[in-house]
Amino acid sequence: MPIRTVLVVDDSPTERYFLTDILRKNGYEVLTAESGEASLNIAKADMPDLIIMDVVMPGLNGFQATRMLHRDAATKDIPVIMCTTKGQETDRVWGLRQGAVDYLVKPVVADELLSKIKGLGR
Repeated sequence: MPIRTVLVVDDSPTERYFLTDILRKNGYEVLTAESGEASLNIAKADMPDLIIMDVVMPGLNGFQATRMLHRDAATKDIPVIMCTTKGQETDRVWGLRQGAVDYLVKPVVADELLSKIKGLGR
């Protein structure tokens, strides 16, 4: 399934803008959410092809939101790429255990992000 619509979830307006800009310049439609809670609602309502999820957010963090998305029958097949400052190997392993398909450490390198997305769309 080709990736066309991407939901970017990050509480930082700067990070949301940065990721949205990269994605739009490369032909993706982008939805955004400022919190883990909002990501659950948007994912169910709009069914994006991919979710890029920050981890460190107030309220529902990215690990919790990813786990909830992965366990929900309506959203379990939407791939999630964790995108966070948490760069420890234990964080990466934990993110993948929550249901993420990949894990990127900030600052994001545009080519690396786009390569991972293209790999999912095959």
